[in-house]
Amino acid sequence: MNRLKSLAVLFAVTLSLVALPGCKQTDVLVIEKTADAQHARIGVMTGSTSEAIATQQFPQAHIQSFDNVADAFGALKSGQLDAIITAYSTSLLLVRRNPDLRLLDEKLSIEDTAIAVHKGNTELFTAVDKIISDLKAEGAFQSMSRRWFKTGPGPYEQIDIPLPATGEPLRVGVSATREPFSFVDENGRVSGHDGDLARLIAQRLKRPVEFHDMKFLALIPALQSGKIDMIVTGMTATDQRRKFVDFTQPYYANSQVMMVRNWAAGVGPATAEPGFWDGLKESIESNILAEKRYLLLWEGLKVTFIISVLSTLFGTALGGIVCFMRMARSPLLQVPARIFISVLRGIPVVVLLMLIFYVVFASVNISPVLVAVVAFGLNFAAYAAEIFRTGIEGIETGQTEAGLAMGFSRKKTFRLVILPQMVRRILPVYKGEVISIVKMTSIVGYIAVLDLTKASDIIRARTFDAFFPLVLVAVLYFLMSYMLIALMDWAERRTDPRRKTRKVSAA
Repeated sequence: MNRLKSLAVLFAVTLSLVALPGCKQTDVLVIEKTADAQHARIGVMTGSTSEAIATQQFPQAHIQSFDNVADAFGALKSGQLDAIITAYSTSLLLVRRNPDLRLLDEKLSIEDTAIAVHKGNTELFTAVDKIISDLKAEGAFQSMSRRWFKTGPGPYEQIDIPLPATGEPLRVGVSATREPFSFVDENGRVSGHDGDLARLIAQRLKRPVEFHDMKFLALIPALQSGKIDMIVTGMTATDQRRKFVDFTQPYYANSQVMMVRNWAAGVGPATAEPGFWDGLKESIESNILAEKRYLLLWEGLKVTFIISVLSTLFGTALGGIVCFMRMARSPLLQVPARIFISVLRGIPVVVLLMLIFYVVFASVNISPVLVAVVAFGLNFAAYAAEIFRTGIEGIETGQTEAGLAMGFSRKKTFRLVILPQMVRRILPVYKGEVISIVKMTSIVGYIAVLDLTKASDIIRARTFDAFFPLVLVAVLYFLMSYMLIALMDWAERRTDPRRKTRKVSAA
């Protein structure tokens, strides 16, 4: 009954948050030209050229870095930022879909966008660079710009680019939250200007294409480690990046501009907001039903669940082995176990995940999902080993002595006497670690895994809805955690010896 009440409260709070209008602030900085932003709160994308521009041109401003433009957009809409610096093509989409925003006329810089290739891969670099020259001569880039960099409303004009079905795939790294360069369309495939460009290059190389969608910051490490063959996602060819990768000739000149709130459009407390139910209906339509985005959420939910469950099982088994080694009398077993626990508990999980994917398995063609299971399982094992050890050591030694006195072997004594008591003692803490694993899976986007959080990022990058996808994903994470806890509670009740005693007494 208490659980039903909790779910009812959660549902009510969720509805309130979903339909909650963006917080409007009247005491904010009004920016009419870039000179007004010298002391502003400016949002930029981490690792992008906008970050360098903001630091150089606005040294006194408060610079805030975000993983993608959708996060910065949400901060701007809620009044946490005064301005955003980003690419003109993306800003144009945001302004067109949000009349309460506008672009300043001044261009902060014009950057050359190019394709990044692994240093030393001369054969691929030469081939791709020649293909770009050919495409320019044929007018292909003008056609793609007309279809994708639209100045007015209306659907994109997509074309079919046939590719070989067999052969070595061309592995292309993208960050599919950068519409109109690269984004995930209603068919679940990477689309946009750079999606077409990657397919045209693969077509001329007579190879099938394989897209690896990951966070922008992870693209160059993935290219350096050999996980992908090239990066095609609107990346600027900066001098700093050239130290690590080779860039082809530019294929697009992208302007960096500043986006601010459009106070002339009546932004403020007097702006009319849709009603509660109208706002909720509109959010559900655009974020879940439109372009069948519920399928994207379903795929992300399945991947999150699979990684969580397999990591827990693997970590539990490995944690038991490490616990045995940790409690052994031999230093040959005890010392490695101590080192394993100390190291794994001291490394942030996101760092561990990227080390395993980009370093340990750099030369191995392995599923990123399997890498995530290994990384989270190792982390879970380090904590589980100490949980198991604490549970065992908390049981009086007299229990073991009593079992031996009854004629049981040490193994049988542990299995029948110690283990059941240990399990009951550690379950509350163990359940907390399981829930932590579920929440930690939200970082797997760094290695091109489409989990629940990544699905939310993709949806926000298309709809530019700052709040609904986040609240929806939070609810889904809660429900998944709630289900796992309920399952473990059921297992705890089934293994409770007092339950069996009550049944015998009742009989």
